[in-house]
Amino acid sequence: MTAPRPALETAAMVRAGELSAVDVLEHHLAVIEAGEEAVHAFNLVTADQARAQARAVDATVAAGGDPGPLAGVPVALKDNLCTRGIPTTCSSRILEGWEPPYDATVVTRLAAAGAVAIGKTNMDEFAMGSSTETSAFGTTRNPHDTDRVPGGSSGGSAAAVAAGFAPLALGSDTGGSIRQPAALCGVVGMKPTYGTVSRYGLVAFASSLDQIGPFAGSVADAALLFDAIGGHDPLDSTSLNRPTPRVLTVLDDGVDGMTVGILTELLDGAAPDVAARVHQAAEALAAAGARVEEVSVPEVTLGLSAYYLIAPGEASSNLARYDGVRYGLRVDAEDTVAMNTATRSQGFGAEVKRRIMLGTYVLSAGYMDAYYNQALRVRTRIIEGFDTAYSRCDVLLGPTTPTTAFAIGAKVDDPLTMYLSDVCTIPSNLAGHPAISVPYGPGEDGLPVGVQLLGPALSEGTLFQVAAVVEGAAPPLAAPRVTTGGPA
Repeated sequence: MTAPRPALETAAMVRAGELSAVDVLEHHLAVIEAGEEAVHAFNLVTADQARAQARAVDATVAAGGDPGPLAGVPVALKDNLCTRGIPTTCSSRILEGWEPPYDATVVTRLAAAGAVAIGKTNMDEFAMGSSTETSAFGTTRNPHDTDRVPGGSSGGSAAAVAAGFAPLALGSDTGGSIRQPAALCGVVGMKPTYGTVSRYGLVAFASSLDQIGPFAGSVADAALLFDAIGGHDPLDSTSLNRPTPRVLTVLDDGVDGMTVGILTELLDGAAPDVAARVHQAAEALAAAGARVEEVSVPEVTLGLSAYYLIAPGEASSNLARYDGVRYGLRVDAEDTVAMNTATRSQGFGAEVKRRIMLGTYVLSAGYMDAYYNQALRVRTRIIEGFDTAYSRCDVLLGPTTPTTAFAIGAKVDDPLTMYLSDVCTIPSNLAGHPAISVPYGPGEDGLPVGVQLLGPALSEGTLFQVAAVVEGAAPPLAAPRVTTGGPA
């Protein structure tokens, strides 16, 4: 099977006039048509809008202009990123019929870079889930095995890249929602430092944790996308007003002289085949000139408990705006209180309701200090633990997920077991630090294994340097069962 053409190569050929953006788009639309029924990566394929964008790119090239570094490259957008005049549902019934009056900043930056937005991808409802099974619009399936989950909450974006529906995609990562599905689908997924990518136009789940980041088929393509979306945004009050690390130019710099720490706590609950891949990646980094040692950060074991107090608390506040009055679903009733209740009862799914109730409880009078504020103190301890580790190491290494992709339905009725799917990824969100998942061969069941690289704030350049070396040493991974279609 022919591998899909990398985004870097596609953009270069479109900019040089060697390839038409319209032809690239039509090829990917055909791949979607052939495989989408089996995968269900999208809530909406925006074919007409994408064709208009592709024609504009070709017109710019024909006029001698430069459309930008992502010229003609199709990009899939997670359905919690606002798109002007195009439905944005967060895979929830409660946003039925809502078309935002503005674009998210990352959507604007993609257009400015010449990218072609190809559709809105399926996700766990309001990004609350680890398997894309909580979507109101059906489950997304893993292209490597359609009986398995793609991970979540950005499962549609990960599956779209893995299946060749789009070379690039954007997701959001609140507790691992980019890196976890990237690992399970065998693609690259990266969570940036909090504040380096604008959250303006991202429908909020937990505002102190959410970050937008790239999915790609390779480390280089992920770097290309990160460089396009990063940077200060005055529309986002949490955006860092300082230069964002540029990463595409450092991919060949290697790891000679770096210190890589194997984060032992992340390996404790990992399946043997996943742990073995992490150790193999460590050996590859050592062979490439890095100093590798084991590092303990005991505080990360508290991450899951702290996260499931902080994130639901913020979610209960953010989701209070969905009241049936201003936008989205409205279920009529005899008075305002009954209308609010009926709308939220019918509009929200079970997992969202569970987290709203948990969050409301931990923020309530008499319980906030015992639960929410205590979780914030634990968060500080995690940050301090990482700071100690990074005083010795340039980056940390561990598994992205404890296991390979699990069967659809296997954990949906057991919330605690489902929450454990994010145990390796949550600590970076609590600290606000960047992390990247890189495919590293198959597990014993033949499904993808992802290894995770973690770094201190604003260390994206270093992470991508190391990720490129890891990628170069990775064992081969079988192509997805759902056809990837090959290059345009």
